[in-house]
Amino acid sequence: MAWFRAGSNVAKLAIRRTLSRCGGSNVQRTQVVPLQNRYFHTTVFRSKAQSAPVPRSVPLSKLTDSFLDGTSSVYLEELQRAWEQDPDSVDESWDNFFRNFVGQAATSPGISGQTIQESMRLLLLVRAYQVYGHMKAKLDPLALEQREIPDDLDPALYGFTEADLDREFFIGVWRMAGFLSENRPVQTLRAILTRLEQAYCGTIGYEYMHIADREKCNWLRDKIETPTPMEYSHERREVILDRLMWSSQFENFLATKWTAAKRFGLEGAETLIPGMKEMFDRSADLGVESIVIGMSHRGRLNVLGNVVRKPLRQIFSEFSGGTKPSEEVGLYTGTGDVKYHLGTSYDRPTRGGKRIHLSLVANPSHLEAVDPVVVGKTRAKQYYSNDVDRTKNMGVLIHGDGSFAGQGVVYETLHLSALPNYTTGGTIHIVVNNQVAFTTDPMSGRSSQYCTDVAKALNAPIFHVNGDDMEAVVHACELAAEWRQTFHSDVVVDIVCYRRFGHNEIDEPFFTQPQMYKVIRNHPSAMEIYQKKLLESGQVSKEDIDRINNKVLSILNEEFVASKDYVPQRRDWLSAYWLGFKSPEQLSRIRNTGVNPEILKNVGKAITTLPENFKPHRAVKRIFDDRAKMIETGEGIDWAVGEALAFATLLVEGNHVRLSGQDVERGTFSHRHSVIHDQETGEKYCPLDHVMINQNEEMFTVSNSSLSEFGVLGFELGYSMENPNSLVLWEAQFGDFANGAHVIFDQFLSSGEAKWLRQTGLVVLLPHGYDGQGPEHSSARLERFLQMSDDNPYVIPEMDSTLRKQIQECNWQVVNVTTPANYFHVLRRQLHREFRKPLIVMSPKNLLRHKDCKSNLSEFDDVQGHPGFDKQGTRFKRLIKDQNGHKEVEEGISRLILCSGKVYYELDEGRRKVNKKDVAICRVEQLCPFPYDLIQRELKRYPNAEIVWCQEEPMNMGAYNYIALRLSTAMKALGRGGLDDIKYVGRAPSAATATGFLSVHQKEHREFVERALQPDPINSP
Repeated sequence: MAWFRAGSNVAKLAIRRTLSRCGGSNVQRTQVVPLQNRYFHTTVFRSKAQSAPVPRSVPLSKLTDSFLDGTSSVYLEELQRAWEQDPDSVDESWDNFFRNFVGQAATSPGISGQTIQESMRLLLLVRAYQVYGHMKAKLDPLALEQREIPDDLDPALYGFTEADLDREFFIGVWRMAGFLSENRPVQTLRAILTRLEQAYCGTIGYEYMHIADREKCNWLRDKIETPTPMEYSHERREVILDRLMWSSQFENFLATKWTAAKRFGLEGAETLIPGMKEMFDRSADLGVESIVIGMSHRGRLNVLGNVVRKPLRQIFSEFSGGTKPSEEVGLYTGTGDVKYHLGTSYDRPTRGGKRIHLSLVANPSHLEAVDPVVVGKTRAKQYYSNDVDRTKNMGVLIHGDGSFAGQGVVYETLHLSALPNYTTGGTIHIVVNNQVAFTTDPMSGRSSQYCTDVAKALNAPIFHVNGDDMEAVVHACELAAEWRQTFHSDVVVDIVCYRRFGHNEIDEPFFTQPQMYKVIRNHPSAMEIYQKKLLESGQVSKEDIDRINNKVLSILNEEFVASKDYVPQRRDWLSAYWLGFKSPEQLSRIRNTGVNPEILKNVGKAITTLPENFKPHRAVKRIFDDRAKMIETGEGIDWAVGEALAFATLLVEGNHVRLSGQDVERGTFSHRHSVIHDQETGEKYCPLDHVMINQNEEMFTVSNSSLSEFGVLGFELGYSMENPNSLVLWEAQFGDFANGAHVIFDQFLSSGEAKWLRQTGLVVLLPHGYDGQGPEHSSARLERFLQMSDDNPYVIPEMDSTLRKQIQECNWQVVNVTTPANYFHVLRRQLHREFRKPLIVMSPKNLLRHKDCKSNLSEFDDVQGHPGFDKQGTRFKRLIKDQNGHKEVEEGISRLILCSGKVYYELDEGRRKVNKKDVAICRVEQLCPFPYDLIQRELKRYPNAEIVWCQEEPMNMGAYNYIALRLSTAMKALGRGGLDDIKYVGRAPSAATATGFLSVHQKEHREFVERALQPDPINSP
C-alpha cells in the first residue's frame, strides 16, 4: 500500500507523458455528455483522420524509465524474474502483486492479455474514482451547479478504448478492500466502470481518501464498493415513507395555520427528518442510549416535533402565542425565547424496539455557538454514566452550509474532538446545505469547493448526498452512525438541498437568487419524488400513500384542537440529577462552607505530598515543601493552597471537580502546579487525584486546553449543565482574552436561565489586575460582566438572612476576592446551596505571591470562635470590613474608602506609610449582587465619613458605574446623601484599558493612591 499511495501521482504523470509521446495530446479537460459511451469523454474518440492512434499496451521490457521512477522498468523486470524463480525471494507485497496480476493472467484465459501496465493503469482508474468520484456525483437536486469533471475519471487517460470494455480484468491488490480486494471475481471493464459509476457518481459523493489510515479507508470501501447497489425492503420503504410524510405534512400544516409566522421551515430539506430518525435507530442498535442534539433554527420545530417527540400540542400552543406555565408552587418562567430557539428532552422508542434519550439543547440565533455546548454536555453524560468507551452517549450537530464554512467556532469545536479530556468518541455532523446562506451565494461565502472542507483537517469522512434522494439520505445517515460507533471519531453528512421559501417564510428570495428560485418554483418536493419512485416500483400503492397521509393529517388536526386548551404544568428543564433544586422564586437557605479541621489537615497532607521516587523540578519541590509547612503550622496559606483545599474538600464530599483552560495545569503565573512532571522520566503526578483511596481518575480533572476561548468555554458550559453536583471551572490565560468567548457570556451564561430555564454553576476565573503589563494583560473587562447583571440599582431587595433570595433572583455572581480563605469559601459555596448560579471571578495575579495575601487554616474550618466564624457559621464574606478593629460606631473616621481586589493592599500599605488612622478601608468582595445590608452596616459604623469609591481601572471601566448607582441607593435609604456624594478615585477615562508605558503606569498608580489618602476632602470627579 505504501508504494501504491506514493507512486500513484508519479504514475499518472508518466501515463500522460507516454500518451503524449504516442501522438500528441489527445486528452483535454471536458464535460461528460451522454454521447457514444458514458464512460469516456467525448474528445477522446475521434476518427483516425482526426487523431493520433490510441496508445497500445507496452511490453514490460519496452517500458520507458519515466513510468514510475527513473529505474522502475529495470527494477520491475528484475523483481518479476526473481519472483518467477522463487516467490519467497521478494517482499510479501510484491509476491502478492505478481501472484495476482501475472499468476492470475496465466490461469484465466479471459484475461491472458492483461499486462502489468494495464493492471497498474486500472488500479489508478479505480483510485481516481475513489478520490474524484464525488466531483461527478449528481448532488444538486436543482441541477444548477456546473462542475468540471476531472480528466482522472476518463478511462482513455489510462490507455483504455471502447474495444477494452468487454475484456475481462482482475484488479485484486494485497491488503485492500472493495473493488481492489483479492477475493473479487474477474470482471469486464464495462462491469467495473458501471459499478464504479454507481458507487461513486450517483446521488452520494464520498470523500474519504484524505484519511491516512488503511483500516478506515478499507472499511469504507467495503461499505461503498459492494458488488451490487444497496436496496431497501418493502417494509423499510414504508417506514421511510411514513417518516417523510410526517416531515412534509408538519411543515404544510404550520404553513396553512400560521401563514404569516416565522418558523424557519424545512421545505426543500424534508428528507432530514427520516434521515435523522434512521440514524438514531441505527445508533441505538449499535449501543447508543443517549443523544445530545444541537442545531440552528432551520427545521428546529420539525426536529422537536418529529424526532425528539416534543408534544405537538405544545408546539402549536407556542405558535398561538403560548402561555406561561402556571399552577406550580415556586415556578420560575423567566423571560422566555422565540419558539425556534427552545430545547427539550424526551425518551423515544426506536424501530428496533429499543429506547433512546434525546435532548435538544436550547440555543441563540448565533449560528454554531451551540456546537461546543453540545460536545461538553455529551462528555459530561459519558462521565456520569461511566461510559468509558464513549459508545452510549453521542453528540449530533446540525449545521447550515454558510455557517459551517464561515464560523470559527466550528473549527474550534472540531479541534477538540481528539483531545484526551475533551473527546466524546466522535460527533456526527449533518449539514443542511441550502446552497445559499441568508442571501449570500457560496462563491461569496467560502473559498473552498465544499462547505465541509474544514472537516478534512480531522480526517473525518464526508458523505455528500442529494437531498431529493430519500433513500440515499437514509443510507448516508446510517453509514455515519456505523462509522461513529466503529471508529469513535467525527463524520460529516452533507445533505445538498434547497430552501423553498427563502431564509424564512416572509422573506423574498427572488431579490437575490432569481434563477435559483425560478427552478425551485417548479421543482417537485422530496415527498412527490419518493412517492413516484415507490409507485413505479410497485412496492407501494396509491391506497397505501393515502392511508399514511390521512393518518398524519388526522393526528395533526387532533393536536391542533388540543393546543387551544394546552397549559404547561411543569418544568422540563430539570433532568433527574437536578430534582430538588430550587428555582429563583423558591427560598433556599444559606449553608456554611467551613470544613472540619481534621479533614482539612488530612486533605492538606494529601495535596502537598509527592511520591518517594518522584523527582520534580527543584523549584517545584521547594514550593511543595513550603505548602506542607503551611498545612502543618496552619499559617500563611497562599492562593494556590486555598484553591487546592477547596477542590480537595469538595472531592471528599463526593463531588466532581473539573478545571480547564489554557495552561491551567501549571497556571499562567506558575502558581498552581496541579500537575507535576518528573524531571528524569517525564512522568506526571497530580496530587488531587490521590485525595481518597481508589479515587476515580476522572473525578478530579485538570486539563490544559487548546488555544481557544469560545470553543472551550462553551464546552465547559455544556459540561456544567448536566449535573449540579460538580464544580466546573474555566480559567482564561489572562482575563483580557475572555472577550474571544463573549458569545458564550452574552447569549448563554448571563441569560440562559432567564431564556431557557437552564441553571449552571459554572465558575469562570479571569486573571485581572493592573501591574504595568500593558493594555492586553491588565483587565478582564469587569465592567462588561457587571453591565450584564440584572439586579435593579434603585431597589434594595429583602436582605434578611432568613428571607434573602437576592442571589437566586440575580442572573449571576461577580466577585473580586482578596484572601485565599474567601476564595476557598466562594468556590465551596457554589455547591453548598440548593440552586446553581454562574460565578465570575476576577482572579488575582500579583496577589498569588503577595506577602499580605495569606490566610490561616483556622479561617477555613467550622470551629466556633475561629476567625471567620460568626453567628451564621463560616461562610464567604461578601464584604470584608476594615481590619483595624473598629467599634460598631466610629465617629472619628473622616473617610470610608470602598474598593475591590488588589487595590486594597496598595491602599492599606499607603495608609500605613502616612499613618492615616482616620481612614477606613472596606473591601467589597461580592460586587454582584450588591451587598446592600453590609454596605449599610459600614455606612452606619462611620456616620461622619465621606464616601469614596477607589479602583485601579479607568473611570469608564471597572466597577465604578455599577457600584455608584447601588451605593447611592443604599445611602439614600439611610439619609446619607446620594450619587453626588460618592467621590471617585482612580484612573481617568480611557479608550485603552491601560497604558503600555511602565513609567506612566507607576505615575498613575502613585497619584490615585495619594489622592485616596489625601488629608483634604476629595472633590467630585
